[in-house]
Amino acid sequence: MAIPKAELHLHIEGTLEPELAFHLADRNGITLPHTDIQALRDAYSFTDLQSFLNLYYALMDVLRTEADFRDLAEAYLTRAATQGVRHAEIFFDPQAHTNRGIPLDTVINGLAAALDTSLERHNISTSLILCFLRDRPASEAMDTLNAARPHLHHISAVGLDSAEIGNPPEKFTDVFQAAADLGLRRVAHAGEEGPADYIWQALNLLGAERIDHGIRCLDDPDLVTHLATTQTPLTVCPFSNVRLRAVDTLADHPLPALMDAGLLVTVNSDDPSYFGGYVHDNYLGLQEHLGLDHDHLRTLARNSFTASFLPEERRQALLAEVDAYTF
Repeated sequence: MAIPKAELHLHIEGTLEPELAFHLADRNGITLPHTDIQALRDAYSFTDLQSFLNLYYALMDVLRTEADFRDLAEAYLTRAATQGVRHAEIFFDPQAHTNRGIPLDTVINGLAAALDTSLERHNISTSLILCFLRDRPASEAMDTLNAARPHLHHISAVGLDSAEIGNPPEKFTDVFQAAADLGLRRVAHAGEEGPADYIWQALNLLGAERIDHGIRCLDDPDLVTHLATTQTPLTVCPFSNVRLRAVDTLADHPLPALMDAGLLVTVNSDDPSYFGGYVHDNYLGLQEHLGLDHDHLRTLARNSFTASFLPEERRQALLAEVDAYTF
């Protein structure tokens, strides 16, 4: 059994495995531009973030009904349970669906159909993080937030994702303030391909409580000091960083430098269907290629619960499980 952990950087659309994509395409009468499952897997070769996003958004077309979103979430939960995940804070991209004509109600109701009972069925507590697409207008993000108001009982936080270069966090200052006024927590992708300044913007302008990725913080020693002092969590995604060429190889990953600097680092899978592994696979890859020992892995698992938005009682119970875990 894998060590208990939380997953804090997971795009539910990025868990769409080729087998499920073909199943949903058949169910919805859609023809995919790939001949078979292997041909689709072969397409999962990317040169950068944008090349991944092109395929990522194209495959979303198979997600049409509440049942599709339910099945997508259920497939993730089933896999996550085998990976030691005990809590998951799950990103979803409403605009990627509403912009192709899928009602927001369909998306959220479908996901909730699986997530609302995930603790009882999979021993995984869950919450949803509504992400705004940073390469779309800020006004559209505000419209999305307003449309989501009837569903806020399902949503714990807002986030910011999609193509980072040329789309600074400052563009979304107003919508993040509106989300804060609604009582939502705030996280943001920053410092994956974009500069360290994007991390500062996410912190100072968006009020981000966690930074998703954040590996470029190492370019700015003052930022590293700030992140260490405030213990602002980073949700790092090693396999993703390598597959999207932000890092050359897993052996070159800056995670040890981040940990050595005293940062609150967590390990996550990002878009695991596309990047070659789920969250515990990332742990094992780091152990193999970076020589992390069991103490390092335990620290990362503890960090994941510390960085979560869990109620304190459950957080402490899960931290105790990590401390009692035997490798």
